[in-house]
Amino acid sequence: MRAPRAPQVSTAALVQRWRTMTFLHWRYPAQVVQRLLPADLTVHTFDGAAWVGLLPFLMEDVRPPRLPAVPWLSRFPETNVRTYVHGPDGAAGLYFFSLDAGRLPAVVAARASLRLPYFWSDLAVEVDGDTVRYRGRRRTPGPDGAGYDLRVRFGQAYRDAELTAFDHFLTARYRLYSQVAGRLVAVDVAHPPWPLRRGNLVDLRQDVVQAAGLPAPAQPPALHASDGVDVRVGFPHLVRART
Repeated sequence: MRAPRAPQVSTAALVQRWRTMTFLHWRYPAQVVQRLLPADLTVHTFDGAAWVGLLPFLMEDVRPPRLPAVPWLSRFPETNVRTYVHGPDGAAGLYFFSLDAGRLPAVVAARASLRLPYFWSDLAVEVDGDTVRYRGRRRTPGPDGAGYDLRVRFGQAYRDAELTAFDHFLTARYRLYSQVAGRLVAVDVAHPPWPLRRGNLVDLRQDVVQAAGLPAPAQPPALHASDGVDVRVGFPHLVRART
């Protein structure tokens, strides 16, 4: 099954590369997640449940279009905790409960411009053959100490025909929502379909999901891995309900 088509982002605010990505997802009752969302967003369910993801990865070559990357500033680990939603216009997207980044300027800029819940954190991505270790500990702002430590063994690539609607539900997301000055905004993100790989979870310790106000996961996660994609990030725009 092929992934849904990404939107066109003709004028990008930023370009970047997302590399060495792991997707961990847990099932939650929809009402548990809905109570944490802004009023204008509705939880997007699959198989009658909401899904919450923990996604660690490497950000590389982060820059405005046509400008060079800055070596220290343009490459850093990042991690997000997110869920899937519909906006008031009916468009599917995602909502971030938290984002952790290893570069303070990126945290400050994202908090100031889009009010995204970024945290400055000590993060690392360590690759040893097919095994990747991700670890992080939150520094500021907010509750100190939330973090994670996990290892994933990357496996074989999926063929398009092997991918299911569930795989695409968890990974093919091309819009993020945030609230700025009490108004809902969206940012469209364009990239090729994720080249997904199988993965095995070697070990996991985390409390960043709980730090978002959710109960601790009650079952093992669904897991996907990817070497990464190149990304174009659009400018924010206001979202209004369909009339």
